[in-house]
Amino acid sequence: MPRPRLYLSFDIEEFDMPLEYGKSISFEEQIAISKAGCHHILDLLKKHSARATFFSTVVFAENVPDIIQRILGEGHELASHGFYHSDFKNEHLLQSRLELERLSGRSIEGFRMARMMPVETGEIIRAGYRYNSSLNPVYIPGRYNNYFKKRTWFRSGTLLEIPASATPFVRFPLFWLSFHNLPQGLYRGLCAITMMKDHYLNIYFHPWEFTDLTLPRFGFPGFVKRKTGTKMIEAFDGWLSWCHRKGYTFEVLREFSQQHEAHAGRLTGPLTP
Repeated sequence: MPRPRLYLSFDIEEFDMPLEYGKSISFEEQIAISKAGCHHILDLLKKHSARATFFSTVVFAENVPDIIQRILGEGHELASHGFYHSDFKNEHLLQSRLELERLSGRSIEGFRMARMMPVETGEIIRAGYRYNSSLNPVYIPGRYNNYFKKRTWFRSGTLLEIPASATPFVRFPLFWLSFHNLPQGLYRGLCAITMMKDHYLNIYFHPWEFTDLTLPRFGFPGFVKRKTGTKMIEAFDGWLSWCHRKGYTFEVLREFSQQHEAHAGRLTGPLTP
């Protein structure tokens, strides 16, 4: 039986979500809040000897060189979350990959679109990415209408698509909002069921979740600000301990892609980049 693999990822970006709710927030504070959350995340991952993939916008990476150094120095993967968080053009795909490679000195193989919005597969391939993790294969009114798209990994030509994990029954999403709003016992049970079926989990979070989002000036609804800040740090700490007890292996998404490329190569011959 394949070993159970956990692919944690974090979308690290300028914290512009208050703007979606008609609130103002300075660029400096957007960066500071996400930076503080990243340090909390990295501390927890280090405590639990866990590895993760960090999808960063170029704007965020340019403003937090110390975070990028921690990510790379502590054995995590850096991938692209686009150039800006709230602006996208197809040319940003290549531009963000090249700029993140320049900033980090590492190859950038993965892409995730901001807010998990759809992107043309051909454009992602032409920009030189090996995998894409921009699909949340669920139905959430006003956000996602992907219930009938593939739930687990699949190939689109040369591109490996790695959707976010959802349960094998009724496709309940296991993303960040579920973590905040479900009782931990129920959330862990859904993770275990999905892992048993798929042999892997691909779950994503954001750094600002690890800061206090209950401040009235943000204007967030209860389902967004529930269990954030200290409560999130404590809950995530407990969940990582549970994952270890379950025997889950922490890997980065680049390894997922490389494993599937190696398998394809054994079946069809060497793959060209």
